[in-house]
Amino acid sequence: MNSADTLKLSKLDRTLGALIKKVGPITLTPQLKQSPYEALVESVVYQQLTGKAAATILGRVKDLYPGKKFPKPEDLLSTPVENFRSSGLSGSKTAALKDIATKTIDGLVPSTKEITQLSNEVILERLTQIRGVGPWTVEMLLIFKLGRPDVLPITDYGVRKGFALTYDWKELPTPKELLEYGERWRPFRTTASWYLWRSLDLEKKIETRSNRK
Repeated sequence: MNSADTLKLSKLDRTLGALIKKVGPITLTPQLKQSPYEALVESVVYQQLTGKAAATILGRVKDLYPGKKFPKPEDLLSTPVENFRSSGLSGSKTAALKDIATKTIDGLVPSTKEITQLSNEVILERLTQIRGVGPWTVEMLLIFKLGRPDVLPITDYGVRKGFALTYDWKELPTPKELLEYGERWRPFRTTASWYLWRSLDLEKKIETRSNRK
């Protein structure tokens, strides 16, 4: 994901190319040092919450383990459910964290080294066996943690909303419609997704300026 990718993508799709020109260079930086286990725990905590609220809850969970930067799977399994609930986690998220820990110990969740050798399809197949981990969660890991270049999260609201804004659709595209249209973006669908997210930022700036007039 670099300037060469955005240039090629612009040639594949002129409408998207216009958006790319407005937004500027891509600034997506994968967090390669974070383990898949840590990424999954963080993703589950963040599900259906604002970034600020999720960060607060994750901080409380980490505070349950003084002296540790991040709890190990064994730590999560030995922690009473009540402690997680008092930190702000729902029952379903608590169960998901316990399952992530169990499946990490069992080897289903790959190590940092192992996951780099696996295809997107294999990673998706393995990780969606975990409670509370669906395709969207895995796609976020592929994009933001591993930096895989050709991922299109077709169920993501932000990507769908960004598509509607960029292509002047009155309604959000269905996941199927987005998948079909996105075929022209291969093998740069991650870059396309990132720019569609950024289109929402542009829209907010326009709205802010309009409100000031």
